[in-house]
Amino acid sequence: MSYSPLDNPFYYLENFRQVLSWIGQRYDDLLVDEERLFIEGFARLPQAAQALLVRMVMRKGVLFRASKLVYPEIGDPRQAALPLLACGWVDGQPPLDLRALFALLRKDELTLCFKAHGVRNAEKKADFLDRLLPLHEHVQPLDQWFADFDEVVFGLQVMPLCDRLRLLYFGNLYQEWSEFVLADLGIYRYEKVEFSLESRGISQRQDIDICLHLHSCRQALDQTLNESDQLGELATQALAIRTDNPWLSMRRAKLLFQIGQQAERRQQGLLALSVYAQSSYAGARVRRIRVLERSEQYAEAMTLLQQAQALPENDEETQHLLRIQPRLQRKLGHCAVRKRPTRTVKRLDLSVTPLPDYSVERLIQLHLAEEGSEVHYVENALINSLFGLLCWPAVFAPLPGAFFHPFHSAPSDLYSPDFYQRRAALFDECLAQLDDERYLAVIRHHYVQKFGLQSPFVFWGTLTQDLLEQALHCLPAQHLKHWFRRLLQDIKANRTGMPDLIQFYPEQRSYRMIEVKGPGDRLQDNQLRWLDFCAEHEMPVVVCYVQWAEQVTSAEKSDPPPFAAVGAPVDALAPAPYC
Repeated sequence: MSYSPLDNPFYYLENFRQVLSWIGQRYDDLLVDEERLFIEGFARLPQAAQALLVRMVMRKGVLFRASKLVYPEIGDPRQAALPLLACGWVDGQPPLDLRALFALLRKDELTLCFKAHGVRNAEKKADFLDRLLPLHEHVQPLDQWFADFDEVVFGLQVMPLCDRLRLLYFGNLYQEWSEFVLADLGIYRYEKVEFSLESRGISQRQDIDICLHLHSCRQALDQTLNESDQLGELATQALAIRTDNPWLSMRRAKLLFQIGQQAERRQQGLLALSVYAQSSYAGARVRRIRVLERSEQYAEAMTLLQQAQALPENDEETQHLLRIQPRLQRKLGHCAVRKRPTRTVKRLDLSVTPLPDYSVERLIQLHLAEEGSEVHYVENALINSLFGLLCWPAVFAPLPGAFFHPFHSAPSDLYSPDFYQRRAALFDECLAQLDDERYLAVIRHHYVQKFGLQSPFVFWGTLTQDLLEQALHCLPAQHLKHWFRRLLQDIKANRTGMPDLIQFYPEQRSYRMIEVKGPGDRLQDNQLRWLDFCAEHEMPVVVCYVQWAEQVTSAEKSDPPPFAAVGAPVDALAPAPYC
């Protein structure tokens, strides 16, 4: 019989101990005395006290009724809490305001506690609270609120400290301790990354404080939906943050971008412009141009657009600029500038009969397979997977700020604009293997050796051995190199939008990619960019427009146009007027 880590009732405690050991080994030079004393003191606690503390740390909030902390492996929570009370990590009589009291007690208990006020017929708990708030603004322990109540409330005092430890371990505060469970069960398996002091994303104590401040600002942003004044104050706080840590600088840039988006939604143009101007996050420059345009500052918008066109951050920005430019030219009374040539992609029109539980892509896959070729529904999976297998060492290189713990499925900076630049030599070395036949052995080797390990690129469920071998046999290495280079230009934008199907012709060692569009569907921006890229490099790709067989009339069966235009936005395919 196989053993599961969850057969151990203290599995969560073992995980927490591993975290403390990891932090002690990796970040001891950054810890303050309070944190070192906690790690040392925790190891000396009785097991029941350790387990109770971890149970509270893993739950939501910092106030807990003892009766709600009953776990078979711990026993009596009041007894287990005694060492925690003695060291001050838990408060046995935490001060409670009325809202906290209402959150802890049931309605029937509150009725007894405030029997002098009486609960009205059908009165909701929230209405009862609103009625009592003006009468009870003080703060006091539970026994002073409800003297005859046989209950104990524990207040967790070390949650801020534990949050700092969680930050050091995960590199963020949105991952929870419970993520260990999936790793323990073997549901997820991870690449083993070599860690060193030089690879730490947090390298000085100040980084911890800045990261906590950024997290606090992000939480505050979620709470400022209808408060314009607070948004301005929040922007001031974010703009005041200074750091030379690249990992934190990118988090600050993203926060400023999000504040700018919120300011736009509230039509606070000046605020949006100020934060976008200070953000290096991808997309901030285009949003700034759009705000200038809406503010009728057309000359300033055009100046910034021309600067962006001279050095675009990615293909997505280029696409947006092409859409904005004609509007600005009209507003400024300028002649329209000739757009770049629109490339064409072959068009395929098919009619098929819809089948229950079959997507339009699956129907076309079955239809084309009847021709005798090998057709696979791969969408983004195949090219991403081949890239991930070839470039596995570069993706999982232990650079500073890339990995914080042993459970990373992807580098933390995967979507940062400098992801490739920081690893340029490593990626170039991987891609150089496409210049001869070394890449074939490398991809096959990583497919076997890394099979099932978490990866941001490899789709293990889609990439079967048969599909892998067909792809390596039919896809030219030069085409792979073009695709992989484009991925590295902008991973976040370019890892999606690839054609749905791939059709292999093994005897000819050739292929074609097929983007499928069902009735009424249209090409999306990222799909247009990929189709344009394939057309530019003379890669075999078609757009298949599908109609349902019973809807096709004799008039519709006439010869369709042979090409679909790509390379320009859908709403800008018509030629522009010239002076």
